[in-house]
Amino acid sequence: MNIRMLTLAVLAAFSGAACAASAGQVAVTSPNRRAVIKIARDGGSYVVTRGGETVIAASPLGLEFDGQPDLGALVLEKVTKTSVDRAIPLVATKASSARDHYRAATLQFRDRADATRRLLVDVRAYDDGVAFRYRIDGGAPVRLRGEKTGFVPAGDPDCLISAFDGAHEVPFARQKITQLDDKKGYDVPVVCTTPSGRTAYAITHADLGGYTGASLWRDGAGLRVQLSPVPGRAAPVYASQGGLQTAWRVVMLGNRPGDLIASNLVGNLNPAPQGDFSWVKPGMAAWDWWSGPLMGMKPDMAAYRRYIDFAAASGFPYYLIDAGWSKGANADAWVALPTTDITRTADGIDMQELVSYAASKGVGLILWAHWDHVRERMDEVLDTYARWGIKGVKIDFMSRDDQDVVEFYERVARATAQRHLLLDLHGAYVPAGLQRTYPNFITQEGVLGAEWDKMKTFVTPEHNLMLPYTRMLAGPLDYTPGGFRNVTPATFQVRAELPFVQNTRGQELAKYVVYDSPLQMVSDDPDAYRDAEGFDFIRKVPTAWDETRFLSGEPGKDIVLARRLGTTWYVGAMSADEGATTKRVPLDFLPAGRYKATIWEDGATPNNVKLRATDVTPRDALALELAGAGGAVVILEAR
Repeated sequence: MNIRMLTLAVLAAFSGAACAASAGQVAVTSPNRRAVIKIARDGGSYVVTRGGETVIAASPLGLEFDGQPDLGALVLEKVTKTSVDRAIPLVATKASSARDHYRAATLQFRDRADATRRLLVDVRAYDDGVAFRYRIDGGAPVRLRGEKTGFVPAGDPDCLISAFDGAHEVPFARQKITQLDDKKGYDVPVVCTTPSGRTAYAITHADLGGYTGASLWRDGAGLRVQLSPVPGRAAPVYASQGGLQTAWRVVMLGNRPGDLIASNLVGNLNPAPQGDFSWVKPGMAAWDWWSGPLMGMKPDMAAYRRYIDFAAASGFPYYLIDAGWSKGANADAWVALPTTDITRTADGIDMQELVSYAASKGVGLILWAHWDHVRERMDEVLDTYARWGIKGVKIDFMSRDDQDVVEFYERVARATAQRHLLLDLHGAYVPAGLQRTYPNFITQEGVLGAEWDKMKTFVTPEHNLMLPYTRMLAGPLDYTPGGFRNVTPATFQVRAELPFVQNTRGQELAKYVVYDSPLQMVSDDPDAYRDAEGFDFIRKVPTAWDETRFLSGEPGKDIVLARRLGTTWYVGAMSADEGATTKRVPLDFLPAGRYKATIWEDGATPNNVKLRATDVTPRDALALELAGAGGAVVILEAR
């Protein structure tokens, strides 16, 4: 690991390019000198610029305390600057390593009226974004009513934004901040482009560890942070045993919205993993719920073996057994009955026999569980699964992001890591980078995904093309692709069992390249894939990568994304256009040499895929033919 770190404390001002102080502000500048975050010397506000252009105009800083007065006028006592440049090896994600390169400062403020009260503000400036957080050192408990933090976008731009709800399964819409309803909250990330068009940016957060989640509420021309309270506890919203370290407030920065996709900023703001995670194995999983009834498949040994056989024949490392397998499981899986025991199986189910059968075929089992059944018996439950030989657990229906649930995420991530179990959280909040600290926390929901095809018409091609530029910026998304009953949006019908998807087979294949999820569901019934056009690509495509590159596209309209594993490149193209379109894909991202391009494109009907192959070089460009609501995929292998 190549690490360069320089730390220097100064009392009044910075010198050099990294940081500078003026009469009213302390500025922290990114390594390439384009991104700058400026903190007022009274600790009351900040500004973000990029390339000399204001991105976030003067916006408030501060904390609201519970049980004691808010801090009064602040005096800047000391500034400490830091410069870091290191390469961080990654496990099972969108790249094999992340460059953690930033310039930083910690500003220490003193309350002018009470010299015993101090506030620290940590600030970082990366080439692809800026971040800040609050800290209070010492052992005294801290209780908060909220934060004063706000984000005031310069120029009231159009933004991609979704309403806040517990499960975080809401579509994104394009709106100006000043047009938002000031009586409801909005979710992170909020993705905007400056009025000049020169900078795209995303407002989000990172490293919730020990803190609480938050929503964003319109306050005049800006958004203010509202911390999520524990249900039934009006105050404090947050309480510590001693001291305070808030989440990072983050503004990701790039030339285009798509340039933010490859960013590792959210992960870099989280603690590094401790210990060996080489055992974490990404891959595809067969899954029984999406194609079956809403209440889940009835427990049946023959049915479970059928999915195991399908996974084995397809070369998939996992089969996820969803709701219904445990003792006393109820039809309404979202209700946690006290009579359900997730350490015992339903009548007629022998989990040890299933594990042995699956292992003999090279398949690992993942079990679904309701979080209410896990949180009070976590050690007992996870010890049982480890003893059975289970490879992972999918935990569902938290549907909250308050301090108690944030603590649950950390506790279950740590507990599953200790037992070498993969973790997939559903009914989950938007990622904040915990996957960096616990790479076994391999994916999570917090997205309006394909499960809604069984219930509503929400998952449109336009929605599919919003997700890479919005929700996916925060971390992996368990969208659960793989629907092989493909229809046009005009002919789509909601059907709970054997559901349709309102895009072409080509677009369904492209989701496996475009959507980031190291544990990726193959969601349809095994019979849907038998001799099906395009299934050969699903059997080939990886779920974790060495490199990710955005090539082209616009939110809600289209995307072309390339990902690399080893020397082989995979390209996914998706379009929300109603009619056919041709995507020209220059191959100048390839290293020198000759490549075999194997191409799967939309065919004559939504369920058809055309397969062709050709030789190419980096000087060539591919012309990919996409139908309406269509897609295409390419594998580029060095000759």
